[in-house]
Amino acid sequence: MSILIKHGRVLNPADNTDEILDIFVADGKIKQIQKNIDKTKLLCEQIIDAKDCYVMPGLIDLHVHLRDPGLTYKEDLKTGSQAAAKGGFTTIVAMANTKPVIDNAEKWTTFMARAQKESPIQVIQAVSLTKDMAGEEPVDFDALQKAGVTILSEDGKTVMNAEVFRQALQEAQKHNFLVLDHCEDAFMKGNGVFNAGETAAKLGVPGISNAVEDVIIARDLLIAKETKTRLHICHCSTADSVRLIALAKSEGLNITAEVCPHHFILTDKDIKEQDSNYKMAPPLRSQKDVNALIQGLQDGTIDAIVSDHAPHAAKEKTTNVAHAAFGIVGLETMVPLTISKLVKTGLLTPLQMAEKMSYNPAKILGIEKGNLSIGKDADITIIHPETKYVIDKNTFVSKGRNTPFDGMHVSGAVKATIYQGKVV
Repeated sequence: MSILIKHGRVLNPADNTDEILDIFVADGKIKQIQKNIDKTKLLCEQIIDAKDCYVMPGLIDLHVHLRDPGLTYKEDLKTGSQAAAKGGFTTIVAMANTKPVIDNAEKWTTFMARAQKESPIQVIQAVSLTKDMAGEEPVDFDALQKAGVTILSEDGKTVMNAEVFRQALQEAQKHNFLVLDHCEDAFMKGNGVFNAGETAAKLGVPGISNAVEDVIIARDLLIAKETKTRLHICHCSTADSVRLIALAKSEGLNITAEVCPHHFILTDKDIKEQDSNYKMAPPLRSQKDVNALIQGLQDGTIDAIVSDHAPHAAKEKTTNVAHAAFGIVGLETMVPLTISKLVKTGLLTPLQMAEKMSYNPAKILGIEKGNLSIGKDADITIIHPETKYVIDKNTFVSKGRNTPFDGMHVSGAVKATIYQGKVV
């Protein structure tokens, strides 16, 4: 397959390119990048007019729940990966909190074989840190390494036993695994529903304080410092999480961090009474926290923007907020939300958006992606930033409809997602 992309605004953080250029793709690789490539001198099977569009390295989402195996009434490998492709993603990382939990080499190998056949994009499956995500016994690191596993995550839970977590990080460091870390003190959280504050009090539900997140981040950063493990902090939501991560980075720790659009856009004051689409973990925080997260993105403390795509069946989100499931979908809304709320407002440049949504995630994963240079994989996302529309959950490819952004007016539509030289 050969594709010529014409007249696009090429955004390549790897070499700080921000320029109107053409890109010629063939045999799954980028072959030429220059102004005004003459199409008559090439054998082009497809020409894409990218005038007025951003042309970015294929987007990479470090944090996706595909619910497969075992919870496929919420989402499955096929629908989740298709939703990702529609949303502009060429690589996603799937969390291990499935049923059964993906906690050994055999389950991982089986899933990855399926992903090769069923997904239009690259899916990288994470494996849990402990057996059955019970937080008690570390997984078999030797077997995982031999199978080809590179990422571990207990996301959805925190390993509450600090010694078990320390042992797991020691082994992760020894085997060169990346650990994606969900930081939430289960005992402090209790039956909490929304952020501890006026909204929770008004709705008469238990609150979740910032400390629920912050104390685990502090603990885990200290353990990572001792074990010298590569640690990636998931879905930061508090001002102190940003401060703690900045401190860790200043001391030379191998730490990276991510934030979700809902945490840099909404606050707990936006919560509509008894609407569980505003219920997620960690919860929506205060404006002070939102400001700190945006500042963290701007100064590089926060490395990546992710969706934490967490689909649920309607019945799990339409029940009383106290009993509703935590989480929202995000694969199909991340691009317009980021453009509308960060790029259009001047808080991030388009090049910084490409950095946070492709280049940095590729570096964190240690994969040869996120780079629009000659010879690199032709993973490319083309976005028209001026397309205006209203988010409609009923148009989602995902099985999940649980979003607080339904009905929001946004700018920014994915025009094409190209994976390994093929429009998917």
